[in-house]
Amino acid sequence: MSLSVALRVAQSSLAARQTETAIASQNISGANSSAYSRKSVLLSSVVTSSGQSGGVKVSGIGRATNDPLYKTLVQATSVASSQDAYLDGIARLAETVGDTSLESSPAAYLGQLQISMQNYASDPNSPIQAQAALDAAKDMANALNDATRLVQNVRASADEDIDGSVENINSLLDQLETLNTLIVKGNQSGDDITSALDSRDQVLLSLSEEVGITTLSREDGDIVVYTDSGVTLFETTARDVSFERTPTYDATTQGNAIYVDGVPITGDDAIMPIKSGKIHGLTILRDDATITYQAQLDEVARGLIEAFAETDQSAGGLPDQTGLFAYSGSPAIPATGVMSPGLAGDIHIESAVDPDQGGTTDLMRDGGINGASYVYNTAGEASFGDRIQGYLDELDASRTFDIDARLDADDTLMGFATNSVGWLESARKSASADLEVQTVVVQRTAESLSNVTGVNIDEEMTLLLDIERGYSAAAKLISTVDKMLDDLLAAVR
Repeated sequence: MSLSVALRVAQSSLAARQTETAIASQNISGANSSAYSRKSVLLSSVVTSSGQSGGVKVSGIGRATNDPLYKTLVQATSVASSQDAYLDGIARLAETVGDTSLESSPAAYLGQLQISMQNYASDPNSPIQAQAALDAAKDMANALNDATRLVQNVRASADEDIDGSVENINSLLDQLETLNTLIVKGNQSGDDITSALDSRDQVLLSLSEEVGITTLSREDGDIVVYTDSGVTLFETTARDVSFERTPTYDATTQGNAIYVDGVPITGDDAIMPIKSGKIHGLTILRDDATITYQAQLDEVARGLIEAFAETDQSAGGLPDQTGLFAYSGSPAIPATGVMSPGLAGDIHIESAVDPDQGGTTDLMRDGGINGASYVYNTAGEASFGDRIQGYLDELDASRTFDIDARLDADDTLMGFATNSVGWLESARKSASADLEVQTVVVQRTAESLSNVTGVNIDEEMTLLLDIERGYSAAAKLISTVDKMLDDLLAAVR
């Protein structure tokens, strides 16, 4: 090997070691970042025109990857995010409504109403028992009103969160477009794009939290992003994701769908509906779970109105009309076995029986809220208890409920109300268990990916020692060549 070749070998080695030192330092700096993937210097041999080895050169920067694990993490993150958003809403309902052992549940208030009516039936002449029964009825109506407000507030909150999520999706897609362009151009020009790849992977992972996605790799590092149902979110440019928020909700309000370039990805009209991600969990909460629970509350309200309705006592063939419990459609009775959306938020105590509104509690005992034809206690007996006992019989009677409430269509009112609480608690427990399992999947997958692509500080420090030894060897070679050249020059003088 000539001295000039030896010098070039040493110089190329020093340059390579300098790059390796910079990359090792970069790895150490990024060791604590979950978004960072370990980098490595790719070296190749330099061969002279005569076929001799001319040292080494840096041919590129490598990046540790594992596509199957990364795709599994993206998918698991989407599912977990969907379950988390859904559970938050269900837990809010369950925490406020409680169960049959808590005074906050409609079933518990119904139980208190039955007890108060039983006490009133045993002493129909007692104004104290009458007032207690009226107060229990008020509490029952208020509980249904409050539960309805809660359900609709949860729907409105979910709608607001969907709006924020859509805004975040559009922002992430814009970032993805910038990074993807940088990566494609970098690949074409031979620039180091490893940091941009890290950033793009992190953007995709963040995007998967909002909506389920799949990706397709193309030439020069280009990618295409689809929803998990196959709708294109990104291809060279970001697609527009749109949503119109509905600020106020009631039981009849229909939530708006989410669109990608005009194509619905949620709602009844969606041909390719998404299956995971935060907006999936929020739409299921807003458009399914809360609507079902609202339907159950409305059916409890309808059962109460039916149980306390007045029947014509004059044999005149007059229709049944609302009694103790009324609503905006009073005095007509809601259709039996058919849903009346929002009835639980509309139910209230009839003013004619409420002393605070100028009424009298005697009408609970005697009947006649709708006039003389509906009076049960025609003799005006102070100890008349038949009408009150009739309430209790109706509360214990089996009645028909709308199947859209997803509970038994034939049940007593108490049985239906209790099953409603059970349905909500079962939904909460199921969602909690699913999220717990999925969280473990995300954590284990992230750990496995980190073991493959992450940075090991010990390995990097060992590498730095190797680089230092290589640097010393190259420096020593240069020093030796320099001395040999000095000796050669001295010999020819």
